[in-house]
Amino acid sequence: MKLLSSLSVFLKVIVPATIGLAVLIAIIAALSGMFTEKIQPGRSGDLAGSTAAGNSETDVVHEIVQPYVAEAIGTLRAAARTDVSAQVAARILEIRVKAGDRVEVGDVLIRLDPSEFDAALAEAEAAVAEAEASARAAQQDYDRMAELLKQNAIAKAQYDAADRTLRASQAQLEQTRQAVARAKVRLGYTVIDAPQAGTIVDTLAEPGEIASPGRPLLTLYDLTSLRLEVPVMENLAGKIKPGDTLQVQIDALDNRQFEATVDEIVPQAQAASRSFLVKLRLPKIDGAYEGMFGRLKVPVGERRHLCLNQQAVQTIGQLTFVDVVRNDDTLERRMVKLGRVGMPGRVEVISGLEPNERVLLRPIASNEK
Repeated sequence: MKLLSSLSVFLKVIVPATIGLAVLIAIIAALSGMFTEKIQPGRSGDLAGSTAAGNSETDVVHEIVQPYVAEAIGTLRAAARTDVSAQVAARILEIRVKAGDRVEVGDVLIRLDPSEFDAALAEAEAAVAEAEASARAAQQDYDRMAELLKQNAIAKAQYDAADRTLRASQAQLEQTRQAVARAKVRLGYTVIDAPQAGTIVDTLAEPGEIASPGRPLLTLYDLTSLRLEVPVMENLAGKIKPGDTLQVQIDALDNRQFEATVDEIVPQAQAASRSFLVKLRLPKIDGAYEGMFGRLKVPVGERRHLCLNQQAVQTIGQLTFVDVVRNDDTLERRMVKLGRVGMPGRVEVISGLEPNERVLLRPIASNEK
């Protein structure tokens, strides 16, 4: 009875489970391709091997050597940039320029209220007139005492007193004259001129406000002094030295490229970015302004890549392939990986082909389909 019971369990449980496991293993093996013929990666076996190239048009895969450049991104800055501020505290009467105006050296930019300084100048000039009168009187007294001393009509002490009075009056006169000069200078500060030729970037004050020494009122820079300031990674900065001529691209000017000269390399790396600040002098560029975005192109060596005629490329779904012409004039379908498009009608090959291999060209109409 025990034997029959064990046999019954075996037939009802173990055998079906074993069969189910075997079926599951077979399904997994089939899905993984165990029962299909293997094809070497990157090739399609004999898919086209039986087809002869014949007189079909072919082309050769070329190896191209081109200079390789790395890009560094920077900003246009003006080397000659000036903040215009007042030398004296006064109310602003007039600002004669606005942002974007072009100015030359000596052009009047701002006028301040001169009334306080006019009064100070008038007071200083009055003090000069009084000092001059005192000096004349002291001179006359000194001359009289000198003549009396010659006649032994006065004591030497009286002469010395007149001499001291004359010298003091002359010193007082000189002080008042210097006060007039200072008052004129301070009055001149009420008219603020352009210290250099350039373009007004921004106005930082309005008429009626009080200007104080050191507070910027206007900002201007010279467009001819524009430089591209670029943080360059330390591994690239070693390939650059002052005086080098490099290519600079300004995207806002239709991606135009210009030759720039390396003016300065700041001899200190920025610890956070591991880069050196490189400053390049630009030529005069119409339409270029401070703050624009620029790209510095740094040559770092040569780059080799394969160049393929685009007419040889065929695409099915997401698969890209070409037909390679073997030595026996048969075709081998080859999976390829493509890169960037280069010269018209040519594309970079990343993998799947070798230099000097022949490929079959397809009619343009069939490729377009």
